[in-house]
Order: sequence, then C-alpha cells, then structure tokens
Amino acid sequence: MPENAPIGVFDSGVGGLSVLREIRAQLPHERLIYIADSRHVPYGNKSQAFIRERALALAEFLCRQQAKAIVVACNTATAAAAELLRRRLSLPVIGMEPAVKPAAAASHNRKIGILATEGTLKSARFAALLSRFADGMEVHTQSCHGLVEQVERGETDSQATRDLLKRYLAPLTHAGVDTIILGCTHYPFLKVLIADIVGPQIALIDTGAAVARHLSHRLEQGGLLATPTQVGLTDFWTSGDREKLQVVISRLWPEPARMQQLSAAVSAAPVSEARQAS
Repeated sequence: MPENAPIGVFDSGVGGLSVLREIRAQLPHERLIYIADSRHVPYGNKSQAFIRERALALAEFLCRQQAKAIVVACNTATAAAAELLRRRLSLPVIGMEPAVKPAAAASHNRKIGILATEGTLKSARFAALLSRFADGMEVHTQSCHGLVEQVERGETDSQATRDLLKRYLAPLTHAGVDTIILGCTHYPFLKVLIADIVGPQIALIDTGAAVARHLSHRLEQGGLLATPTQVGLTDFWTSGDREKLQVVISRLWPEPARMQQLSAAVSAAPVSEARQAS
C-alpha cells in the first residue's frame, strides 16, 4: 500500500468530524476521505445486520479509493461491525469505544456517567468494556434519543438542544457522578453546552484524540505514514442530501469543504431492510 494513499473515515453522519479533526491535528500531511452516511442517520436505532451491511458498503467504497486504513468513527458501528471489517479487509481498521478505562482512572468518587446511543449501550462490546474496566465503579448510563439529529442539523448551541441535554444529564448529576463519558462521536460538538450545564466539577471525556494517536501508531508500524511533503487534503462524501450537509459541514469543519455525492448503489439501504419492508 503506498504511503501517500488516503485514510478513510466514516460515520452515520457528521459526528465523526470530531474524530476527523483530531486525526488532522495529529497527522497534518495525510490525505483524508470522510463519508457521512446521512441517508441512514442515526445508526443508534438500527439493527446490527443493517449497520454491518452499511459498514461493508462504505468500507468497500473506501477500498476502491485505495484507502490504506479505515477509521470507523462511530461507536455504534464499531460495536456492530468493526470485527467483521477486520476479518474481511487486509488493511488496518480502527474503531471507537466509550472511554470507560480513562474515565474510571479519572473518577475520584468512583461514580461515572455515560451518554451514548441505545445501540452502543446494548452492545456486547460495551458490556465487555464495563466488565473489564469498571469493576467496582458505580456506572450510570443514559441513552440520548434525538441528540444525534440535533448535531446533524447543526444545532450545537440551540435552546432545543440545551433542553434535551438538561433532561439527559439530570439523572447523572443527581446520582453524583464526577466524570461523564461522551460515548458518541456527535457529542463532542455539544461539549461546551454540556460543560455549561453540569459545571466544571464534572470531567468530560471522549476518545477522538486517543483514536488519532492509535491510528498514527498503526501507520508508523506499517511504514504507512505520509511523506512530510504531501499536502493534507480532505475529501467529503455523503449518501444523503449533499447541499444540506454542505451547510452543516461548514459550521463544524474549520476548512473549506466540498461535498461529493455517493452513487445510488453505495447509498442504497441494505437488502435486509428492503426484504423486511416488502
């Protein structure tokens, strides 16, 4: 695999941009390809079979773009499909997971809260994380229906988003947690609002920077880091409404971004969903 080949990153929508910005900060010379699967957002309420089929379709597209590594910038998709992708593909596949280990280490009162999608909280991967790293901790989980959609609309500081956050954060603050995990890649875009609601005494932890460091290490191990002379460009693709997403991306991404449309074949709903509908 050529060292100057691109890194592929995908998410159900724009949430993975929180990971992409960490990758860009740590790997400024890499060419990046980002896919927002916005036609099918959110993944959190989809079946595992649906998510696996979407992950395979997007990964195959990235492979056709000669990607040298793939980052699954979505906790729900990682839980459902990361191991499948690793079995199917010969290139590095980097996934996400809620930051249970660092949260457990950071907590002083051994009470941690986790904001995540329903799909992540119900996954076997999440249960294994709690068993491995949160033994003896008091863990409070909160699924956050509707937050992903708010970020997808670019409403990262609206009153409606604040009201939703207040509702979801109240059980965690009432339980006395001193650390909250942002267990969805969309949620770092709400970090300022969350901090304003819970106050400075509660630590907020996400995994974007750690994922970028892990990706950098894997590329270095494989001799795949881009040459320092390469210009770090970023290409954006979507399965959804290109013009609407262009507006949201311009609010969340610090550089000019041109959105491209995935083909109908790549964007199509999985066959399993079509069978259920019929």
